[in-house]
Amino acid sequence: MSTATRSVETPANEPSKLVTTLKSSLQQLFVFAALIVVYIFFMIFANGFAAPSILPDILLRAAPIGIMALGATFVIATSGIDLSVGTGLSLAAVMTAWFLGSDFMGLPLPIGLLLALLFGGLIGLVNGLNISFLGLPPFIATLGMMLVARGLALVISDTRPMQIDAPGFRDLSTTTTIPGIPNAAIIFILLAVIAAVLLGKTLLGRYALAIGSNEEATRLSGVNVKVWKTLVYVTAGMFMAAGAILYAARTGVVQPAEGLGMELNVIAAVVIGGTSLAGGRANILGTVVGALLMQTLITGLQMMQVNQSWQFVVTGVIVLAAVFADNVRRSRAAAV
Repeated sequence: MSTATRSVETPANEPSKLVTTLKSSLQQLFVFAALIVVYIFFMIFANGFAAPSILPDILLRAAPIGIMALGATFVIATSGIDLSVGTGLSLAAVMTAWFLGSDFMGLPLPIGLLLALLFGGLIGLVNGLNISFLGLPPFIATLGMMLVARGLALVISDTRPMQIDAPGFRDLSTTTTIPGIPNAAIIFILLAVIAAVLLGKTLLGRYALAIGSNEEATRLSGVNVKVWKTLVYVTAGMFMAAGAILYAARTGVVQPAEGLGMELNVIAAVVIGGTSLAGGRANILGTVVGALLMQTLITGLQMMQVNQSWQFVVTGVIVLAAVFADNVRRSRAAAV
């Protein structure tokens, strides 16, 4: 066992681990408290927000963004970024319509959904190969994919809405198997559990965090960083496709340009939840709460009839505040 490994496991480091755990828990409580405060604020000041139908609607609309944010959590944990997640959703939704729509391939529902997930993984694979093996910066690689995905979505759909009329498809999102909770929210919770297991109990999650903490040290320890980083982007791509499926299932109609700009909400949900843009730290539960907080803000602002342009301003301010808070945390951790 190396000296570095022994130093991590010594009892002297237990207090620092405890402090880190407590700080993480406090941050989760703070984000959850912010969600409660924002929800109560809109109940008081937004006309109709207190209606019983609002909470299920927030859960329904938060699910696609939240699921995409789960995948983005792995990417950001490696200190990477994925700007293609919004237009990637558009392209994955268009391909879902192509696989399942009766006017197109008309495949059975399970096969069409599987192909859609694999297509999302393909988008992630291209991103991962460009970043890991071609050496492109994540910002540039995913920016290029954002433009490619947007163009392909418009070309394949011929810039027209595509209908998905496969039996049972809309039930994935809007049906309430559990009274008051749409199926999309249940799927979101199940995928969050899977993401938490992947992050905390598998090599994929451990290596993602290790790469984000110190990529060179991880490589020198014998880990094939290029392969594992590529797998992280493949995983994110499949989560993105799952979000696209639920997004399309909400109405059964795919608009090929709908996902543009959605990457802002996804990144905001991840950063608000406590995942560091510098890499090395990730929080799946925080991402879930962050997605709910973002959708609550969007819904509340819409019900208060705030102009959409100002909604973008609010989102941008929240992202800046979350990044600033992350920088403060890292500065304090470095000073200790």
